[in-house]
Amino acid sequence: MNIDIKDIMENVVDKIKDDPAMLAKFKKDPVAVVEKLVGVDLPNDQLEKVADLVKAKIDLDKVGDVLEGLGGLFGKK
Repeated sequence: MNIDIKDIMENVVDKIKDDPAMLAKFKKDPVAVVEKLVGVDLPNDQLEKVADLVKAKIDLDKVGDVLEGLGGLFGKK
């Protein structure tokens, strides 16, 4: 069985971003939320990798939103 961690990560990010309650749970216990959302029994090291990637993706998206908001300060919209 070949597992594409990037695809799993993107799927988890989409689910978490669409559900504020799930995002709150993810912040408290990311590995458990990833395991629940993936629905496949993966080794803990792979779940931790996915959780780390999801955290990074969510943080990058937040940075992008902040930067877009700052664009108006410099005459850009």
